Amino acid sequence: MTALRTRTFDAIRTLGRALQIGLGALRYLAADLLGLRHPMRETLTQAWFIVSVTAIPAVLVSVPFGVIVTVQVGSLTQQIGATSMAGAAGGMGVIRQGAPMVSALLLGGAAGSAIAADLGARTIRDEIDALRAMGIDPVRRLVAPRLAAMVAVAPLLCALVVFMGLATGFVINVEFQGGTPGSYLSSFAAFASLTDLGIAVAKAVVFGVIVVIVACQRGLEAAHGPRGVANAVNAAVVLGVMAVFGVNLVLTELISVFLPTRIG
Repeated sequence: MTALRTRTFDAIRTLGRALQIGLGALRYLAADLLGLRHPMRETLTQAWFIVSVTAIPAVLVSVPFGVIVTVQVGSLTQQIGATSMAGAAGGMGVIRQGAPMVSALLLGGAAGSAIAADLGARTIRDEIDALRAMGIDPVRRLVAPRLAAMVAVAPLLCALVVFMGLATGFVINVEFQGGTPGSYLSSFAAFASLTDLGIAVAKAVVFGVIVVIVACQRGLEAAHGPRGVANAVNAAVVLGVMAVFGVNLVLTELISVFLPTRIG
């Protein structure tokens, strides 16, 4: 019982430190952008790094994901005699759930792990303590630019996954399932709207913020040499993905209540 209580308190304290880092990074980011003091070169460097490690995997993941969704949806619609709804069902699945989650997994698995490894290596080399000794806040110098880069890249990555998923679904439905281009596009247009795309992009941004805060928190608290860095990277990926799934569950329920799907 004592061990369970201790672990619970440790988890609460860890969550508190992560929230403190996240709020501090947001505050510094807003203040530095308004004061024209934000390190744009560092932000652009981090943004390009995130793009370089996630763009190709996004294409490679979204294509088979689009195939799987289209095949499953197409099989179901054929069985119930609603083949004309294949475009709507597959497209809405890709936009509302598939694209944000694929983006989050890529950001957490590729970008998040790299951020945790970078900051963890800096921590065990005492670079973070050196920054503090010089009066430089590591959250302002290191976390805020990575947060800005993630916020900038996450919508682009989500849009790429949406495009590739929909294009793949269209090709599979028309070429292999006997669907017609007009039926697929008309059913998709009847249900989908710019609001759905906006929701997907907003969810991707939220997931990206969660991933980068978790990764930075684990990296800045790495200890015990290279093994500690490896543990920080592993924890950053696992905790980031778990947090994203939990937040996605809550967001999905709220969206279904306040913004239900409507036939356009």
